Amino acid sequence: MEFITELLQYMSDNSAELIALTIEHIVMVLQAMGLALVIGVPLGILAAKVEKLAPVILSLVNVLQLIPSLAMLAILLIYFGLGNETVVIGLFFYSLLPIVRNTYVGIKEVDPGVSEAGKGIGMTPFQLLTKVQFPLSIPFLMAGLRVAFVIAVAVATIAPYIGGGGLGKEIVGGINGQNDVRLIAGAVPAALLALSADFLLGIVEKTTKRRFRSVS
Repeated sequence: MEFITELLQYMSDNSAELIALTIEHIVMVLQAMGLALVIGVPLGILAAKVEKLAPVILSLVNVLQLIPSLAMLAILLIYFGLGNETVVIGLFFYSLLPIVRNTYVGIKEVDPGVSEAGKGIGMTPFQLLTKVQFPLSIPFLMAGLRVAFVIAVAVATIAPYIGGGGLGKEIVGGINGQNDVRLIAGAVPAALLALSADFLLGIVEKTTKRRFRSVS
């Protein structure tokens, strides 16, 4: 009970800094998610449309996911230096797998009958992709984005080891100073951020599933 009281007092006294770190954390994650969507969705579509490229693309993003997060950031540090930009690049690499894979699966899972119907009314391959196949794959993409977001929030907590910011500053500061209160003060907002993102994106995922199920 005394620890909780001390934690709440610390968070109250440092609320402005914790809010600023939370915002910085969110910005890094959103930037990485934006990059992952811009690069990952086309890669997933390419893998689905060109079967010979699918093993190469999926293997590549799988390899990126297997590299330990601290090792990944250390490698990027050599080429991009200290700072949030390097963190964003690392988060981008870690977010690629679920987005590429789910986009690929979503395109492949479209009912062949629906695609044939589109061809039957004279749709070009591009129209078929943009107006039928990709829209129907959005629920799969949202599931991938949901996983990617939670992973990015977690990995971003080690950003201070390469000169980055975010809630990891409190966590790493608590570890280095053997200060449990400071450590938990950074970990709690990070955990709440991950849970909130998972919950909200879960709602969006279910909504898109219902919408496109009724359409199909």
